[in-house]
Amino acid sequence: LDVLMPAMIDAGKVWRKAGPEVRAGVCLEILHRLNQRSFEIAFSVMNTSGQGFMMAFQAGGPHAQDRGLEALAYAWEEMSRIPQQVVWEKPQGKNPPLKTAKRYHIVPRGVGLVIGCATFPTWNTYPGMFASLATGNTVALKPHAGAILPAAITVEIAQDVLREAGLPPYIVSLLVAEDSHALTKAAALRPEVGVIDYTGNTEFGNWLETEARQAQVYTEKAGLNAIIIDDFDNLKGMSRNLAFTLSLYSGQMCTTSQNIYIPRDGVNTPDGRVSFDEVAGMIAGGVDKFLSDPDRAAEVLGAIQADATFARTQAATNFGEVLLAPTEREHPHFPDARVISPAIIKLDAEQDRETYCSEQFGPIAFMIAVDGVEDGIARARDLTQTHGAITWSVYSSRDEILAQTEEAAIDAGVALSCNLTGGVFVNQSAAFSDYHATGANPAANACLTDSAFVANRFRVVQSRRDVE
Repeated sequence: LDVLMPAMIDAGKVWRKAGPEVRAGVCLEILHRLNQRSFEIAFSVMNTSGQGFMMAFQAGGPHAQDRGLEALAYAWEEMSRIPQQVVWEKPQGKNPPLKTAKRYHIVPRGVGLVIGCATFPTWNTYPGMFASLATGNTVALKPHAGAILPAAITVEIAQDVLREAGLPPYIVSLLVAEDSHALTKAAALRPEVGVIDYTGNTEFGNWLETEARQAQVYTEKAGLNAIIIDDFDNLKGMSRNLAFTLSLYSGQMCTTSQNIYIPRDGVNTPDGRVSFDEVAGMIAGGVDKFLSDPDRAAEVLGAIQADATFARTQAATNFGEVLLAPTEREHPHFPDARVISPAIIKLDAEQDRETYCSEQFGPIAFMIAVDGVEDGIARARDLTQTHGAITWSVYSSRDEILAQTEEAAIDAGVALSCNLTGGVFVNQSAAFSDYHATGANPAANACLTDSAFVANRFRVVQSRRDVE
């Protein structure tokens, strides 16, 4: 760090003087070459994160690149608001007007430290990487110790493009060490670091926000994503949709639902009243049926990335009444892969509050009995405001409940999906259309796809002189 950080600051002077047009062009070429190597990157993501190949290709390749392009577009828009130079003129009546030539310089904050996560090593990395690069910051990519290869390929491509453009290649650098956590903390506190992007657990995210005071810190942390179930006319469609939602990548997504609130006295359907146990059983049965095909299960579930996640899922039966027990599965192509199906547990909103009020990362879902749909909405809102969430979903045939839930989601600052029964799922988001996180609750202090994510990565310094 003592050698690299000062060198990156020096390289940053060259990068700043290159100007927004050159920086945008270099970023576009990096994205283009990343796209050309999408299959290689997909295999690297699959073998480090445990994602199934199709998900690793989509999320690790083109979709991650889309998110990088989004950040670049927002950065270009913000920088384009600022003219490079103007002549300011003030009339003076009979006297000649006052004229001043003014120049405006976009000045980056310094080194942008991008701290990657193990589960989505490119999707969660590219927004911060390209937002910082486009706005003139150099970037030090610090991958999770279990997901170095996708970051290394990314840095290799970026350095090739920079070198060919006649720029210092270490404008983008890779940080790895045997003691990965110690390196991350040391790098985060360096005075050269002006921007930090982080995805991971809440504890370390809070530490960064508190201790890395010299930097502008953007964090995406843990949350308690919620589903609220009310009277609904398509419980089978709901169950099919949730089966995929709860199974995809074994719940190792920041958007996967954990807490499912169901009225304890059941819900109304066109076919009559359906009890809590029947609704919860339909969801659990839907997951079980969806994963009954071993090949499909292997591709959808993928593998468990972390030891702690695997152990937590195995022990999930201790949380409460088991509706669907987690089951270890064999992967047809990777016999040593750690594959386990979701655990679905029945809880009571009052008696088991301590259990569902903390994130249980991985394939663990709670069916929570509440005193009516309004109680479920209120609990979801209160937990999101105090603990955070990135996604909500609601199922209701009543317009007033949909409106009430949307109002609660606005209060809680969380994205809401309503009545999803087809091929759109609450834990997936579309580039150039869906905002990812909001920065309005404790799960994240920023949205990865808005102008606020880029605008504070640079400052404007002006100079002026009289014009004769």
